[in-house]
Amino acid sequence: MTDDSDLLRAAVRDALKQLSSSADVRRAMATARGYEDASWRRLAGELGLPGLMLPEELGGAGLTAAELGIAFEEAGASLLCSPLFATAGLAVPLLTALGDAEALAEYGPRIASGELTATVALAEDSGKWQPGLIRATATRAAGGTAAGGWRLTGVKDYVVDGATAGLVLAVVTTGNGELAVFGVDDTAEGADSGIGREQLVTLDQTRKQARLTFNGTPANGTPARRIGTGDASAAIARATAVSRALLAAEQVGGAQRCLDMTVEYAKTRIQFGRAIGSFQAIKQRLAEMLILVESARSAAYAALDAASAAASETADGELEHIAAIAALTAGEACTHVTAQAIQLHGGIGFTWEHDAHLYFKRARASAILLGTASELTDLIGQQLEALI
Repeated sequence: MTDDSDLLRAAVRDALKQLSSSADVRRAMATARGYEDASWRRLAGELGLPGLMLPEELGGAGLTAAELGIAFEEAGASLLCSPLFATAGLAVPLLTALGDAEALAEYGPRIASGELTATVALAEDSGKWQPGLIRATATRAAGGTAAGGWRLTGVKDYVVDGATAGLVLAVVTTGNGELAVFGVDDTAEGADSGIGREQLVTLDQTRKQARLTFNGTPANGTPARRIGTGDASAAIARATAVSRALLAAEQVGGAQRCLDMTVEYAKTRIQFGRAIGSFQAIKQRLAEMLILVESARSAAYAALDAASAAASETADGELEHIAAIAALTAGEACTHVTAQAIQLHGGIGFTWEHDAHLYFKRARASAILLGTASELTDLIGQQLEALI
């Protein structure tokens, strides 16, 4: 952390105090979109959060995952309802990893300004973030060029902000069995991609998810533009690692806020003539929560540092390994700490009026978004075996 990092954290925190209070969160999550346009414009226009990791020549800030992770940590603490994670946490890392200069030049400035929101559609009916399970396909229409003239067929499930994103980056297979990424832009003048968008009912009401259906045949399916060339497996793996690091930072922020709320409550809640925080059993549970939060923070920061390093300094395999550890550590920490927050708040913690349940639901949903604990454990084991 540097002085600049502290300034960024303070600026984001001050903005979110105004834009993401408990009342703001509850109002936004009750809408169909899941966020408010005015808040998104401020996050993009005043803080430039969507473009923090985009190059300056594209209207971004030219910063790294370490700086964006600070913003995500604060966003997690305030349960921010916005397309920030889908756009900056999923789509931007994938666009950057693919290295398609033409696509970056087209989409980058609009993303950086907040004009264009984006998301990544990878998981299908299993809900697993595993490229090996993808069945959606892309077929080149007659007369199509290398980039254009493609048609998508298939269904994508649990797409974060999938019902509202202007740009969908769909991960599908091509006729030769390669993994590829295709962009479907519904914001261009006269655009009508024909994507079927169905908002899903999910546990976490603060982060909307959708089912996207790409209908048709090669002659009349969903038109799309191929981004990047060749098999995209390596780019997808690297982008997933960056996304996991950013999500871990967000989970750390949520866990820290729940710990802070619980400590404050333990100081003021009186039982048997004493603050409950003075009882040894409560102290022990709070100490365990602190250890989990700090362990998750260390893992998340290590992953962000690895993601921020130049490719020549950090091999993709090393980044993927560190990010998987961070995702596992932060996911388990946030899930446990938010559950303890409900328990230690007693009766009030179980009510709809208290925010503890919102943090718990966000934690449970985030813990499986980019890989469940068992999947991450298997992945870490495979990575360790490869190093032996």
